[in-house]
Amino acid sequence: MIRALRRFPAAAFFAGVVLAALSAFAADPRGRLAKGETVAVAAVVDGDTVELASPLDGAREIRLVGIQAPKLPLGRKNFPTWPLADESKAALEALALGKTLTLYYGETRKDRHGRILAHLVGGNGVWIQGAMLRDGMARVYTFSDNRAAADLMYAEERAARAAKAGIWNHPFYRVRAPDEAGKDIGSFQVIEGRILDAARVKGRVYLNFGADWRTDFTIAIGPQAAKMFRADGRDPLALKGAIVRVRGWLKRENGPMIELSHPEPLEVPGKR
Repeated sequence: MIRALRRFPAAAFFAGVVLAALSAFAADPRGRLAKGETVAVAAVVDGDTVELASPLDGAREIRLVGIQAPKLPLGRKNFPTWPLADESKAALEALALGKTLTLYYGETRKDRHGRILAHLVGGNGVWIQGAMLRDGMARVYTFSDNRAAADLMYAEERAARAAKAGIWNHPFYRVRAPDEAGKDIGSFQVIEGRILDAARVKGRVYLNFGADWRTDFTIAIGPQAAKMFRADGRDPLALKGAIVRVRGWLKRENGPMIELSHPEPLEVPGKR
């Protein structure tokens, strides 16, 4: 469970966020996405959601697909504010509030809440998701039905993590070791460590990080996700002995586990 949070001084890195975010980035996802409508942003809900000045296809909100910003309660009872949530919202306001932006679509265009799922690009060519990631105001968060531009987003995140920008300078978001995973069940985490064993059992692949799969951290890959790995030319069983970085929501199945629905959340550091 997410433990009690304390505020973390953000002034040291946040002073430069707005200026850095407004600069153009080398990464440009537009060539692999479908160009959509031009919209006006009337409000920013949090660091990864904006509200439109007028409805589009019956929706008022756009969820910036591919990223996860620090969360605000937004009316949810007993939901804690994640560290740097206010700073992340402010960074997105600097990029999008009152601006006219162009939508670019990947695969699925609406989520289960009826929000539009899109990448946003400003009139100055700034890719909003890339800017938020590069400034450490969000982290990559992909889905099996929305994978476009994932490699570009990871590149921006890596740069932010190397610079210890934004969230990557806060212990709440630090990359965990496998033996720490059991402390954070029910939360979204990035975990890095060495795979000690790999096996396929009844069509499901298990990547184990400890000597006892009943208690140690494990990555599970179901049959549909395994097909996606094969289509990408990746064999997760071949990762035995490799150091990997994985992200996702931790659950308990025997020991702590992250179950993958697609390949992108499983990175091999040093490989691009």
